[in-house]
This record gives sequence, C-alpha cells and structure tokens, in this order.
Amino acid sequence: MRMKKIAMPLLLIAAMLAGCGKTSAPADSAASVKPTETAAGEQPTSSATSQDEKVELTFYYPIAVGGPLTATIEGMAEEFTKQHPNIVVKPVYTGSYSDTTIKAQAGVQGKNPPDVAVLLSTELYSLLDMDAVIPLDDYIAQEDASYLTDFYPAFMANSQTEGKTYSIPFQRSTIVLYYNKDMFKEAGLDPEKAPQTWDELAQYATKLTKEARWGLEIPVSGFSYWMFQTFALQNGKNLMSEDGKQVFFDTPENVEALQYWTDLAGKHKATPTGVTDWATVPSDFIQGKTAMMYHTTGNLTNVKKNAKFNFGVSFLPQKKTFGSPTGGGNFYIFKDIDKKKQDAAWKFIKFMTETERAAAWSRDTGYVAVRKSAYETETMKAYIADFPAAQVARDQLEVAAAELSTHNNGKVTKALSDNLQAVLTGSMDAQTALKKAQEEATAALAPFNK
Repeated sequence: MRMKKIAMPLLLIAAMLAGCGKTSAPADSAASVKPTETAAGEQPTSSATSQDEKVELTFYYPIAVGGPLTATIEGMAEEFTKQHPNIVVKPVYTGSYSDTTIKAQAGVQGKNPPDVAVLLSTELYSLLDMDAVIPLDDYIAQEDASYLTDFYPAFMANSQTEGKTYSIPFQRSTIVLYYNKDMFKEAGLDPEKAPQTWDELAQYATKLTKEARWGLEIPVSGFSYWMFQTFALQNGKNLMSEDGKQVFFDTPENVEALQYWTDLAGKHKATPTGVTDWATVPSDFIQGKTAMMYHTTGNLTNVKKNAKFNFGVSFLPQKKTFGSPTGGGNFYIFKDIDKKKQDAAWKFIKFMTETERAAAWSRDTGYVAVRKSAYETETMKAYIADFPAAQVARDQLEVAAAELSTHNNGKVTKALSDNLQAVLTGSMDAQTALKKAQEEATAALAPFNK
C-alpha cells in the first residue's frame, strides 16, 4: 500500500524531502500519459466547459519512497486541468503518511479539510469515526459495471466496510524480499533462488552475514506493525477482525512469529539489533551493507535506478503459507466541502487511476498498478518482459491480506508498535509484549464493542 500501507510509497521525512526535488517527469511517466478516454469512458472535457464555474481542489498527498515523485504528481495534476479546464487541482505535498493524516485530521477538526487526499488505506475506520469522508457508491454506480471489479480485491479489502466503498486504491503495495544476486553467488547460494521458508531465510541470512554487512535487514521504525504482520500471516493468523473492532495480537501463532523475528538478530546474529530505520534499509541495500531486505515494492524503481549490482525480488518466505499485508494509500473525498468540489474530486480520482495512468505510475514508482487492466496494456507488458521483478508484488496479491486497520487505529497500532520495539530492543519477551499490546488495544477498542 499498504500492498499501509504504508502508504505508503509507498523514506523518513528527511529522506523524502531530499529525494523529492522538482525535476522534469520522464516522457513516458504517469504525468504525461494522455489516454483518449478516462477510466470510465468519459471523454476529456472540451474547452467549452471553461465557461462553467471554476472549481478549485486542494489535494493532499504524501511520499514514502525514494525518487522525485513531487514532479510526477504535479505533472499529473496539470494534465488533469488541461483535460478539465474548469477544475484546478492544487497538489500539496504533506510529508509522510503520518504527517498527512495529522494535517488532514486537523483540517477536519478546524472545519477546513482538504477536498481530496491520499491517506493510508488503513485510516478508513478513523476517518469514519470522525465523520470526515463520504462513501463513493453513488459515484461508482454511475460508472461501467466493471469499474470496481477492475481493482484488485486485496486492495479493496481496506477500502470497504459494511457494504460501502469509501476510498479508491492509488499508491498500493505489498512487502517483498529484495536480494543481492552478486552476494548470493559469492556465498555459494543460487542467485536465481530466493529463500522460500523461514528456515531457509535464517540459513541464508546467516551465511550472507560478514563484517560490515548484514545478511538481512527489516525496518522497525515507522511501520513495525506492518512488518510483524507479514510473519503473522505466514504463520496462519491475521491481526484483526474484518469489522475493525477486535485484534488478535497475543495468539500462540503470533508469539511464535515475533520470536522468530527476534531470533534473526539474537540467535542467528544475521540482522541488526535494536531499531532499524525505515529509510535506512533501502539505502543500506543499495550501498551493499545488507544482502537482503524486507521492504515495500514501492521502492522497486528506486532500487532499480540506483543499485550497482544484480538484484532479485521474491515473495516473502513462508512458515505455514506465503503471505503479505497490502499497504499504501487510497484516495478519499472529504465530507464537509461543497458538492461541486466532491463531484470534481471524483473526476480527479478517476483520472489518476485510469488504466494507462495506473500502469505508468507503477513504472515510475514500483508501486503495484491497482487495476487488473493496467497489466494488459502494451506498455506494461513490454516493461515486465524487460523487468520481470515488476510483476512479483502483483502476483503476491493472490496470497495477500488486508493491512492492520481498526477503529481508533492510531492507538491500536501504537500499542502494537511500541511493544514490538520493546522486544526487538531486548527489553521484553515476545509473550509478555504481545499480551500487553493486546490489553492496550482492547481498551482502545472498548467503546466500539458496547
């Protein structure tokens, strides 16, 4: 995506600011795609509509991956206005996903929300608790019957609740395993075969570790709950109920999963101890400081452009089954704005997620193209033929699940993340930490279970 996600994205704030300077978008980027029709078959607005009342949209968006994506986003917004002269979109880069959520929520509380925003798909219940966003079903009903089914079901899982759709997938991801093929070859491992099981992952990571190089890095800061969710899913248990009112942190399966993650550092000495930063991990991988990493597919293009070695991308290794949570950001339309702005925002969302544009956005960033039809375009087929790694995260959607998302989501994820960090820094054991996280999360969810 958060295939949340996380976003996604989907860098730390400093890295994002450093990597997001305004540069010209590539000629074949999402910013320059000019399909003859929009996603729902709507013809681009003619110049006659410029006589209509002008509508101005404030659009909040985050960036959580490497690359100069502000230029791409702004280029896409400019192209939209060319096709819809009566709608002017003002993109506002709002930092990380967390920063963007805080700013959007502050706007809602101050009666000055953005008109449209990309926020983590996992913010669904929190936004509903604030009565901040509108359901999109009336707009969707006006589209072709195949409109919604063209989006991958794994991405829609965090977009819908109680039979209604509240957001549309945009910069979405799954977590994948990146590995340095040159280092594999040097260590006597098959460079075309990534570890497939937890046992193999520990063995490979140990073998690849040497002075000044880790065998594996998994980020802890920022999205530790998201990384932990991979191990939980692979051991057969997701972390929450579908209605976002219950969590299952302290099950025996999840205690075992957390112990495995901890043992990679403590027992196998193959990963760093303590808290490894979100943005440090891809940087370390690109610089050859780690042989493998768990990270969002949203960093795929960053790695492709900057790695000076042969690398591979694979499904995450399994215990009982393969699995990854989705992650990244969705489009939301806010409630307390003029109906004309809501209508204009829907047109903008359709434009930004149109088939060819979704394909171009995937190529520009590494995020998964959110629509099935994007992978049927000639440009995407050619890209994947030349760079097969671009299809791994899409294929992993078959075994993906919804990212952790609940009511009172901020407190619930903080309860889990804080206790995960306590284990990974050696100050608490797995069973005690997950029991504490369960108690704190259950208390945070109590008002929604009366």
